[in-house]
Amino acid sequence: MSVLPDVIGPNLTVVFCGTAVSNESAQRKAYYAGPGNSFWKTLHDVGLTQWRLEPEEYKSITRYGLGLTDLVKTVSGTDATLSRDHFNVERFRKLILRHQPKIVAFTSKTAAQKYVRHRVDYGLLKETIGKTKLHVLPSPSGAARRYWSDKPWRELARLSKILG
Repeated sequence: MSVLPDVIGPNLTVVFCGTAVSNESAQRKAYYAGPGNSFWKTLHDVGLTQWRLEPEEYKSITRYGLGLTDLVKTVSGTDATLSRDHFNVERFRKLILRHQPKIVAFTSKTAAQKYVRHRVDYGLLKETIGKTKLHVLPSPSGAARRYWSDKPWRELARLSKILG
């Protein structure tokens, strides 16, 4: 059973993929719900949503051509608390192949590296999942604030408008 359901469907431009929902998000039953998480603010700031959504409004994200998932679906926690057995990369790959969004945006280098199995930089990767492009973003988590830059998020917004 999933901690939070995937929010995905046909004809999406961007599906955001994290490693796992935080304990705070699991308790609130909403994606990116930690007090220091800038995900929802950033979506609005870079123009991917018309206004700032609250975490509990996460299911409405599809109206903007956006979706949500994680590589780890059965437990919550920080990257440091996750074991290799928690990751279901094959489930994720099949999900993306089935729905074929234009872009998967990994919301951390960790999530991207768990999928592609090598070190990555922020921005567009050479790998794809079928026709779906892969893009790496700095984590919006408050715990990762020292690595924060909205530049890759703005690049994603520009790319999504071109492909959308």
